[in-house]
Amino acid sequence: MPAMPILTKLVIYPIKSCGGIALQEALITESGLSNEGVHDREWMVVDAEGRFITQRSFPKMALIKPLIKADMLELSMSGMPPLEIPIAMPSRDTAHTIDVQVWNDCVNAYDCGEGCAQWFSQAMETPCRLVRFHEDAKRIANPKWTAGIEASNLFSDGYPILIISEASLEDLNQKLRQQDRAALPMDRFRPNIVIAGVDAFEEDYAAGIRIGQTLLRPVKPCPRCPIPSIDQETGLIGPDPLDILRTYRVNPKVNGGITFGMNAVVEGGAGVRLRVGQNVEVTLDF
Repeated sequence: MPAMPILTKLVIYPIKSCGGIALQEALITESGLSNEGVHDREWMVVDAEGRFITQRSFPKMALIKPLIKADMLELSMSGMPPLEIPIAMPSRDTAHTIDVQVWNDCVNAYDCGEGCAQWFSQAMETPCRLVRFHEDAKRIANPKWTAGIEASNLFSDGYPILIISEASLEDLNQKLRQQDRAALPMDRFRPNIVIAGVDAFEEDYAAGIRIGQTLLRPVKPCPRCPIPSIDQETGLIGPDPLDILRTYRVNPKVNGGITFGMNAVVEGGAGVRLRVGQNVEVTLDF
């Protein structure tokens, strides 16, 4: 075990529920991680009524892989031609906007146009469109959990950062191996920040996590949906770890939800860069 906890992974997911980009460095903002002008969950796929679409219903979204390439976000998927999306924000004076829904929030978003709509509709075999979070739109994390911190989100489920420790995953994998089941990679749980050098589930009890000048406050245990059952490399469902997690990770704080990882908000130090390998200080809440 390292002498001090360290930051081992940084990941952004530019398009909600599509593939992630592992980074060596990332800018921390109040609404999550960012790199080269691309923000976490800045884009989202919506149906014909503007409602968000995720891997919960369309597991093959995992196969849409993003890559930051100069001034473009390039998307690739087997059997599809590459799709390039400009990273520069569209002109607010001329760009078409639509109202979209993510969970209970309705916000204004830029429509990414017919070319993107056709590509995604073909890739997912259902009519859909790609939208981008409008810079004037606002989504605030539930203040019930954030201790007075006004935490902004883009299209994340509800909080700007998800933190998981390597020890927590190893604890689950040990239980899976005891049943002759395959260990799972971290990408099944789609965290933004992974730390090593702490005990399993220590993130659950952290009052604060400091990385350099940045102070993160874990605020809400993350209830898990069926997405951890989806292989992020194949888009196929199974094996599902939720049956194992149900035996020891039912959490009364979230109405009996099965939790794994902690949603966090940025309490201080937004605007600086985080780097894989940085020391991490964890302050426990007991």
